Amino acid sequence: MTASAQQILIVGPSWVGDMVMSQSLYRVLQDTRPGCAIDVLAPAWSEAILARMPEVRASLTLPLAHGELGLGKRWHLGRQLAGRHYDQAILLPNSLKSALLPMFAGIPLRTGWRGEMRFGLLNDIRLLKERELPLMVQRFVALGLDEGSALPADIPPPALVANAEGAAAAAARFGLDTGRPILALCPGAEFGSAKRWPEAHYGELARRYLERGWQVCLYGSGNDRPVTAAIRSAAGASADCFDLAGQTSLGEAVDLLSLSTAVVSNDSGLMHIAAALNRPTLAIYGATSPGFTPPLSSRSATVVSDIACAPCFQRECPLGHHRCMRDQLPHTVGARLDSLLESPACAS
Repeated sequence: MTASAQQILIVGPSWVGDMVMSQSLYRVLQDTRPGCAIDVLAPAWSEAILARMPEVRASLTLPLAHGELGLGKRWHLGRQLAGRHYDQAILLPNSLKSALLPMFAGIPLRTGWRGEMRFGLLNDIRLLKERELPLMVQRFVALGLDEGSALPADIPPPALVANAEGAAAAAARFGLDTGRPILALCPGAEFGSAKRWPEAHYGELARRYLERGWQVCLYGSGNDRPVTAAIRSAAGASADCFDLAGQTSLGEAVDLLSLSTAVVSNDSGLMHIAAALNRPTLAIYGATSPGFTPPLSSRSATVVSDIACAPCFQRECPLGHHRCMRDQLPHTVGARLDSLLESPACAS
Protein backbone atom coordinates (compact mmCIF):
# COMPACT_ATOMS: atom_id res chain seq x y z
CA MET A 1 0.00 0.00 0.00
CA THR A 2 2.73 2.46 0.93
CA ALA A 3 5.46 1.39 -1.48
CA SER A 4 4.63 4.05 -4.08
CA ALA A 5 4.18 6.90 -1.61
CA GLN A 6 7.20 9.12 -2.25
CA GLN A 7 5.94 12.58 -1.19
CA ILE A 8 5.09 12.18 2.49
CA LEU A 9 3.53 14.67 4.90
CA ILE A 10 4.00 13.89 8.58
CA VAL A 11 1.60 15.54 11.00
CA GLY A 12 3.98 15.90 13.91
CA PRO A 13 3.44 15.65 17.67
CA SER A 14 3.07 18.57 20.06
CA TRP A 15 5.75 17.75 22.66
CA VAL A 16 9.51 18.19 22.32
CA GLY A 17 10.40 14.64 23.34
CA ASP A 18 7.82 13.12 21.01
CA MET A 19 9.13 15.24 18.14
CA VAL A 20 12.66 14.00 18.79
CA MET A 21 11.51 10.37 18.89
CA SER A 22 9.65 10.82 15.59
CA GLN A 23 13.04 10.97 13.83
CA SER A 24 13.20 7.18 14.08
CA LEU A 25 10.17 7.04 11.77
CA TYR A 26 11.84 9.35 9.25
CA ARG A 27 14.97 7.22 9.26
CA VAL A 28 12.94 4.06 8.66
CA LEU A 29 11.02 5.75 5.83
CA GLN A 30 14.27 6.68 4.12
CA ASP A 31 15.58 3.14 4.55
CA THR A 32 12.44 1.47 3.20
CA ARG A 33 11.52 4.05 0.54
CA PRO A 34 14.74 5.36 -0.99
CA GLY A 35 14.32 8.81 -2.47
CA CYS A 36 11.18 9.70 -0.56
CA ALA A 37 10.65 13.32 0.47
CA ILE A 38 9.52 13.95 4.05
CA ASP A 39 7.87 17.19 5.15
CA VAL A 40 6.70 17.67 8.74
CA LEU A 41 3.73 19.83 9.74
CA ALA A 42 4.17 20.89 13.36
CA PRO A 43 4.10 23.85 15.80
CA ALA A 44 6.53 26.68 15.10
CA TRP A 45 8.80 25.82 18.05
CA SER A 46 9.64 22.46 16.43
CA GLU A 47 11.51 24.07 13.53
CA ALA A 48 14.72 24.14 15.61
CA ILE A 49 14.44 20.37 16.15
CA LEU A 50 13.45 19.48 12.59
CA ALA A 51 16.25 21.63 11.12
CA ARG A 52 18.69 19.26 12.86
CA MET A 53 17.15 16.16 11.25
CA PRO A 54 18.77 15.56 7.84
CA GLU A 55 15.90 13.27 6.82
CA VAL A 56 13.38 16.15 6.82
CA ARG A 57 13.06 18.15 3.61
CA ALA A 58 10.84 20.91 5.00
CA SER A 59 9.36 22.00 8.30
CA LEU A 60 5.86 23.41 7.77
CA THR A 61 4.41 25.56 10.54
CA LEU A 62 0.96 24.75 11.88
CA PRO A 63 -0.41 28.22 12.73
CA LEU A 64 -2.62 27.06 15.60
CA ALA A 65 -2.28 27.09 19.37
CA HIS A 66 -2.11 23.77 21.20
CA GLY A 67 -5.66 22.41 21.45
CA GLU A 68 -7.13 25.00 19.06
CA LEU A 69 -9.61 23.61 16.52
CA GLY A 70 -9.27 26.52 14.07
CA LEU A 71 -11.43 24.89 11.44
CA GLY A 72 -11.13 27.79 9.00
CA LYS A 73 -7.34 27.97 9.35
CA ARG A 74 -7.07 24.22 8.82
CA TRP A 75 -9.21 24.44 5.68
CA HIS A 76 -7.14 27.23 4.14
CA LEU A 77 -3.83 25.57 4.98
CA GLY A 78 -5.13 22.28 3.64
CA ARG A 79 -5.99 23.88 0.31
CA GLN A 80 -2.49 25.41 0.17
CA LEU A 81 -0.90 22.03 0.85
CA ALA A 82 -2.97 20.43 -1.91
CA GLY A 83 -0.57 22.05 -4.38
CA ARG A 84 2.31 20.02 -2.98
CA HIS A 85 0.73 16.78 -4.26
CA TYR A 86 1.57 14.55 -1.33
CA ASP A 87 1.07 10.82 -1.82
CA GLN A 88 0.59 10.02 1.85
CA ALA A 89 -0.02 11.70 5.19
CA ILE A 90 1.11 9.95 8.36
CA LEU A 91 -0.52 11.30 11.50
CA LEU A 92 1.41 10.87 14.74
CA PRO A 93 -1.16 12.54 17.05
CA ASN A 94 -4.32 10.57 17.79
CA SER A 95 -6.65 13.57 17.90
CA LEU A 96 -9.59 14.04 15.56
CA LYS A 97 -8.56 17.60 14.67
CA SER A 98 -5.12 16.45 13.49
CA ALA A 99 -6.86 14.37 10.80
CA LEU A 100 -8.78 17.29 9.31
CA LEU A 101 -5.98 19.04 7.46
CA PRO A 102 -4.75 16.02 5.43
CA MET A 103 -8.32 15.43 4.31
CA PHE A 104 -8.74 19.10 3.36
CA ALA A 105 -5.47 18.80 1.40
CA GLY A 106 -6.88 15.91 -0.60
CA ILE A 107 -3.98 13.61 0.26
CA PRO A 108 -4.99 10.22 -1.18
CA LEU A 109 -3.51 7.99 1.55
CA ARG A 110 -4.06 9.11 5.15
CA THR A 111 -2.52 6.82 7.76
CA GLY A 112 -2.93 6.89 11.52
CA TRP A 113 -4.11 5.09 14.61
CA ARG A 114 -7.85 5.04 15.13
CA GLY A 115 -7.51 7.45 18.05
CA GLU A 116 -10.54 9.67 18.53
CA MET A 117 -12.82 7.69 16.19
CA ARG A 118 -11.40 9.20 12.99
CA PHE A 119 -13.43 7.07 10.59
CA GLY A 120 -13.94 8.91 7.31
CA LEU A 121 -10.99 11.21 7.94
CA LEU A 122 -8.40 8.45 7.65
CA ASN A 123 -8.51 5.77 4.96
CA ASP A 124 -5.57 3.72 6.27
CA ILE A 125 -6.77 3.44 9.83
CA ARG A 126 -4.83 1.23 12.22
CA LEU A 127 -5.97 -0.38 15.47
CA LEU A 128 -3.26 0.03 18.10
CA LYS A 129 -2.36 -3.09 20.07
CA GLU A 130 -0.57 -1.51 22.98
CA ARG A 131 0.95 -4.70 24.35
CA GLU A 132 2.57 -5.48 21.01
CA LEU A 133 3.89 -1.92 20.69
CA PRO A 134 4.64 -0.75 24.24
CA LEU A 135 7.08 2.01 23.22
CA MET A 136 5.99 5.27 21.67
CA VAL A 137 8.81 5.06 19.12
CA GLN A 138 7.49 1.66 17.99
CA ARG A 139 4.06 3.17 17.44
CA PHE A 140 5.51 5.96 15.34
CA VAL A 141 7.60 3.60 13.21
CA ALA A 142 4.73 1.14 12.68
CA LEU A 143 2.72 3.86 10.91
CA GLY A 144 5.44 4.09 8.25
CA LEU A 145 5.15 0.39 7.41
CA ASP A 146 2.41 -1.62 5.75
CA GLU A 147 -0.17 -2.78 8.26
CA GLY A 148 0.93 -6.00 9.91
CA SER A 149 4.56 -5.65 8.83
CA ALA A 150 7.21 -6.51 11.38
CA LEU A 151 9.18 -3.67 12.90
CA PRO A 152 12.89 -3.48 12.09
CA ALA A 153 14.94 -5.68 14.40
CA ASP A 154 16.88 -2.59 15.44
CA ILE A 155 14.88 0.62 15.14
CA PRO A 156 17.33 3.41 14.27
CA PRO A 157 17.48 5.86 17.16
CA PRO A 158 16.98 9.60 16.79
CA ALA A 159 20.23 11.23 15.69
CA LEU A 160 20.11 15.02 15.77
CA VAL A 161 22.89 16.90 14.01
CA ALA A 162 23.97 19.91 16.05
CA ASN A 163 25.22 23.12 14.49
CA ALA A 164 28.90 23.14 15.49
CA GLU A 165 29.39 26.83 14.72
CA GLY A 166 26.28 27.71 16.69
CA ALA A 167 27.48 25.62 19.63
CA ALA A 168 30.88 27.34 19.65
CA ALA A 169 29.29 30.79 19.45
CA ALA A 170 26.86 30.07 22.28
CA ALA A 171 29.62 28.61 24.46
CA ALA A 172 31.70 31.74 23.93
CA ARG A 173 28.73 33.97 24.73
CA PHE A 174 28.20 32.31 28.10
CA GLY A 175 31.89 31.89 28.92
CA LEU A 176 31.99 28.10 28.85
CA ASP A 177 35.40 26.45 28.59
CA THR A 178 34.92 23.69 26.02
CA GLY A 179 38.25 22.18 27.01
CA ARG A 180 36.89 21.15 30.42
CA PRO A 181 34.18 18.57 31.19
CA ILE A 182 30.61 19.86 31.31
CA LEU A 183 27.73 18.32 33.26
CA ALA A 184 24.35 19.38 31.88
CA LEU A 185 21.41 19.28 34.28
CA CYS A 186 17.86 19.46 32.91
CA PRO A 187 15.51 19.85 35.90
CA GLY A 188 12.43 21.04 34.03
CA ALA A 189 9.33 19.05 33.16
CA GLU A 190 6.57 20.80 31.24
CA PHE A 191 4.15 17.93 31.94
CA GLY A 192 4.03 18.62 35.69
CA SER A 193 5.96 18.69 38.97
CA ALA A 194 5.54 14.95 39.58
CA LYS A 195 8.36 14.32 37.08
CA ARG A 196 10.85 16.66 38.78
CA TRP A 197 13.81 15.43 40.80
CA PRO A 198 14.11 17.76 43.84
CA GLU A 199 16.13 20.96 43.53
CA ALA A 200 18.23 20.13 46.59
CA HIS A 201 19.20 16.78 45.03
CA TYR A 202 20.23 18.44 41.78
CA GLY A 203 22.19 20.99 43.79
CA GLU A 204 24.07 18.30 45.71
CA LEU A 205 24.89 16.42 42.50
CA ALA A 206 26.12 19.64 40.90
CA ARG A 207 28.31 20.41 43.92
CA ARG A 208 29.94 16.96 43.73
CA TYR A 209 30.95 17.47 40.11
CA LEU A 210 32.03 21.07 40.61
CA GLU A 211 34.42 19.80 43.29
CA ARG A 212 35.92 17.48 40.66
CA GLY A 213 36.68 20.46 38.42
CA TRP A 214 33.69 20.08 36.10
CA GLN A 215 31.53 22.91 34.83
CA VAL A 216 27.77 22.59 35.33
CA CYS A 217 25.12 23.98 32.98
CA LEU A 218 21.48 24.27 34.06
CA TYR A 219 18.99 24.11 31.19
CA GLY A 220 15.32 24.94 30.99
CA SER A 221 12.76 27.46 29.88
CA GLY A 222 12.10 30.83 31.46
CA ASN A 223 9.46 29.11 33.60
CA ASP A 224 12.20 26.99 35.14
CA ARG A 225 14.24 29.95 36.40
CA PRO A 226 13.13 29.64 40.06
CA VAL A 227 14.11 25.96 39.98
CA THR A 228 17.51 26.49 38.35
CA ALA A 229 18.27 29.45 40.62
CA ALA A 230 17.59 27.26 43.66
CA ILE A 231 19.83 24.51 42.26
CA ARG A 232 22.68 26.92 41.62
CA SER A 233 22.34 28.30 45.15
CA ALA A 234 22.32 24.78 46.62
CA ALA A 235 25.48 24.01 44.64
CA GLY A 236 27.27 26.96 46.22
CA ALA A 237 26.71 29.56 43.47
CA SER A 238 30.04 28.65 41.89
CA ALA A 239 31.28 30.67 38.93
CA ASP A 240 31.56 27.33 37.12
CA CYS A 241 27.81 26.72 37.49
CA PHE A 242 25.97 28.38 34.59
CA ASP A 243 22.23 29.02 34.85
CA LEU A 244 21.09 29.03 31.21
CA ALA A 245 17.36 28.59 31.83
CA GLY A 246 15.46 31.04 29.66
CA GLN A 247 18.75 32.36 28.23
CA THR A 248 18.82 30.27 25.05
CA SER A 249 16.56 29.48 22.15
CA LEU A 250 15.63 25.84 21.71
CA GLY A 251 18.11 25.57 18.85
CA GLU A 252 20.91 27.03 20.98
CA ALA A 253 20.06 24.60 23.78
CA VAL A 254 20.35 21.69 21.35
CA ASP A 255 23.72 22.91 20.10
CA LEU A 256 25.08 23.59 23.60
CA LEU A 257 23.92 20.19 24.85
CA SER A 258 26.04 18.63 22.12
CA LEU A 259 29.11 19.90 24.01
CA SER A 260 28.16 18.13 27.24
CA THR A 261 30.34 15.44 28.75
CA ALA A 262 27.30 14.04 30.56
CA VAL A 263 23.63 14.90 31.02
CA VAL A 264 21.30 14.22 33.96
CA SER A 265 17.64 14.92 33.36
CA ASN A 266 14.09 14.33 34.40
CA ASP A 267 11.88 12.54 31.87
CA SER A 268 11.62 15.57 29.59
CA GLY A 269 12.11 16.84 26.07
CA LEU A 270 15.68 17.91 26.83
CA MET A 271 16.45 14.36 27.96
CA HIS A 272 15.38 13.04 24.57
CA ILE A 273 17.42 15.75 22.84
CA ALA A 274 20.53 14.82 24.82
CA ALA A 275 20.11 11.14 23.98
CA ALA A 276 19.56 11.99 20.30
CA LEU A 277 22.84 13.92 20.37
CA ASN A 278 24.47 10.71 21.66
CA ARG A 279 25.66 12.39 24.84
CA PRO A 280 25.97 10.11 27.91
CA THR A 281 22.52 10.64 29.41
CA LEU A 282 21.10 9.56 32.76
CA ALA A 283 17.32 9.89 32.99
CA ILE A 284 15.49 9.87 36.32
CA TYR A 285 12.02 8.30 36.37
CA GLY A 286 9.41 8.31 39.11
CA ALA A 287 5.90 9.27 38.04
CA THR A 288 6.58 8.05 34.50
CA SER A 289 8.18 4.94 33.05
CA PRO A 290 11.06 4.16 30.69
CA GLY A 291 8.83 1.33 29.50
CA PHE A 292 7.04 3.91 27.32
CA THR A 293 9.43 6.76 26.53
CA PRO A 294 13.02 5.73 27.36
CA PRO A 295 16.10 7.61 26.15
CA LEU A 296 16.82 6.01 22.77
CA SER A 297 20.58 5.74 22.89
CA SER A 298 23.11 3.05 23.77
CA ARG A 299 24.93 5.73 25.75
CA SER A 300 22.06 6.26 28.18
CA ALA A 301 20.91 4.79 31.48
CA THR A 302 17.95 5.23 33.79
CA VAL A 303 17.27 5.50 37.49
CA VAL A 304 13.77 4.22 38.20
CA SER A 305 11.69 4.36 41.37
CA ASP A 306 10.51 1.02 42.74
CA ILE A 307 7.92 2.24 45.24
CA ALA A 308 4.46 0.71 44.94
CA CYS A 309 2.64 3.80 43.67
CA ALA A 310 5.06 4.47 40.81
CA PRO A 311 4.59 5.11 37.99
CA CYS A 312 1.32 7.00 38.47
CA PHE A 313 1.54 9.11 35.27
CA GLN A 314 -0.02 12.05 37.12
CA ARG A 315 1.03 15.69 36.70
CA GLU A 316 1.19 16.22 40.48
CA CYS A 317 1.84 13.63 43.18
CA PRO A 318 -1.67 12.42 44.16
CA LEU A 319 -0.41 11.31 47.59
CA GLY A 320 1.49 14.50 48.32
CA HIS A 321 4.80 12.88 49.32
CA HIS A 322 6.62 12.70 45.93
CA ARG A 323 8.71 9.83 47.28
CA CYS A 324 9.27 8.37 43.82
CA MET A 325 11.68 11.23 43.17
CA ARG A 326 12.69 12.37 46.68
CA ASP A 327 13.92 8.88 47.62
CA GLN A 328 16.35 8.77 44.69
CA LEU A 329 19.30 10.31 46.50
CA PRO A 330 22.17 12.30 44.95
CA HIS A 331 24.86 9.77 45.89
CA THR A 332 22.88 6.98 44.18
CA VAL A 333 22.32 9.03 41.04
CA GLY A 334 25.96 10.16 41.05
CA ALA A 335 27.19 6.57 41.33
CA ARG A 336 24.92 5.54 38.47
CA LEU A 337 26.27 8.40 36.35
CA ASP A 338 29.87 7.44 37.12
CA SER A 339 29.07 3.87 36.12
CA LEU A 340 27.56 5.05 32.84
CA LEU A 341 30.60 7.19 32.03
CA GLU A 342 32.90 4.24 32.71
CA SER A 343 30.87 1.87 30.52
CA PRO A 344 32.32 0.68 27.18
CA ALA A 345 29.67 2.60 25.22
CA CYS A 346 30.74 5.90 26.76
CA ALA A 347 34.44 5.19 27.06
CA SER A 348 34.81 4.70 23.30
